[in-house]
Amino acid sequence: MAAAGDPNPASLQPRRHSPKLPPRNGYGVYVYPNSFFRYEGEWKGGKKHGHGKLLFKDGSYYEGEFVDGEITGEGYQHWAWSGNTYSGQFVLGEPQGHGIMKYKAGGHYEGELSQGLREGQGFLEDQDGQVYQGSFHDNKRHGRGQMTFKNGDKYEGDWIRDQRQGHGVLCCADGSTYKGQWHNDVFSGLGSLIHCSGVTYCGMFINGHPAAQAKKIVVLGPDILEVVQGAPFTLSVQLQQDDGEVAKSESGRILKISAGVRYVQLPEYSEVSFFKMDEDHMETPIQTPFGFQCVSYPLSVPMSWGLESGSAVESARVDLLLSKRDSEPVLDSGAFHGQGDTLSILPVKRHEPCCPAGCQRVDQGCAEFVDILLGAPPPGMQPYLFLPSMHEKAGDRPKGGQSPPEVLPTAQEPLKVTSRPDRTTAEPSAAAYLGEYVLMVCDVTSPPFLGHRLPTAFKHLRILAKGDTHWPHVPEDHTEALS
Repeated sequence: MAAAGDPNPASLQPRRHSPKLPPRNGYGVYVYPNSFFRYEGEWKGGKKHGHGKLLFKDGSYYEGEFVDGEITGEGYQHWAWSGNTYSGQFVLGEPQGHGIMKYKAGGHYEGELSQGLREGQGFLEDQDGQVYQGSFHDNKRHGRGQMTFKNGDKYEGDWIRDQRQGHGVLCCADGSTYKGQWHNDVFSGLGSLIHCSGVTYCGMFINGHPAAQAKKIVVLGPDILEVVQGAPFTLSVQLQQDDGEVAKSESGRILKISAGVRYVQLPEYSEVSFFKMDEDHMETPIQTPFGFQCVSYPLSVPMSWGLESGSAVESARVDLLLSKRDSEPVLDSGAFHGQGDTLSILPVKRHEPCCPAGCQRVDQGCAEFVDILLGAPPPGMQPYLFLPSMHEKAGDRPKGGQSPPEVLPTAQEPLKVTSRPDRTTAEPSAAAYLGEYVLMVCDVTSPPFLGHRLPTAFKHLRILAKGDTHWPHVPEDHTEALS
């Protein structure tokens, strides 16, 4: 028996300090051995269970429901590294079910999630204010959905991995609408486009562009159109593709017709040698593809061209004194589109369907200007007649009875009034004088279709005296001098 006062052998053993165990039940605070996690809340059977708050050493935290030690149920989480927050349903520590994710960079998502990713139906607003509502898969827009872009464009249709693909409708802020097939976020396949200018295209699209789009205006008929003085005539026009095929898929462009008179006529074969312009009416001559310049000339067209169908006004005739600006060719300009605003097409408001006076609207690639009439020269345009020189002697004439052509001022030389007997001012006429003219057909669609206008088309016109069947032949030895 051990002596009294002897120490207990067990008491001689060093004490062992086991780590602190988490609370069994009720409310308690527990710091995990790695010190990265700290939990304060309800416990059951030694596990987090009920409502509590789990804090992370980097500043992130979760507060909400726990089940058997796992984050499951309704809760709120903040990620310190991204600044994002989520409130909603959780399963095994991941946002899953329905919830709201707010992004530090701006915007938010409300809808269904799976393992922390957008999955199912939801509503997403990004940092630019663009809004998407529809189906998601693997965090991307996928399936059926609709989106409003920051420029006001709206799209409704199919999506595949964040790109418009399949069938969809795009309504642009400027009033343009596309309905049809998409691929890789651009128009591709069969579709129809109604442009804000009123132009329509229905057919194939390739990489966002109409496959059979018009590229040029072509005036049909002979190279030189010959018309009897004072007689109306008709001009047929086609919009053609690069390969010469008629652009039947396109309708609605507005084409304007204007006229010009050759600045210096061929004196040997015309009663009019040139026109002298008053100083108040001087203008820069227009270059033509026929090797000469012209100045604008008045044109008469039926008033019915500019009237809507059903108008009480019938086919009356109105004289249009086309200004210099109207007669000048319209140059190509502009570009096409960019992502998110696929048409990116220009001003806001659809134009009225009624064509302006002197214009015609294209239908399936074709247009016709009927009952055109060249009017009398305006007061500011004084025609000068060419008469054989009084100093010319019969013996000086070359063989064949042709008179040597008189050298006239060129288009670059100033035209002066002269008192010479072989040049005299023409008497006023009720119709256009005999001579060479130019008809110009230009694209005045506004705003320009897909950002650019078609090049202006020219047609060489000759006005013949009544009874003439064709323009006189120009001898080869005179051609150079007369031009």
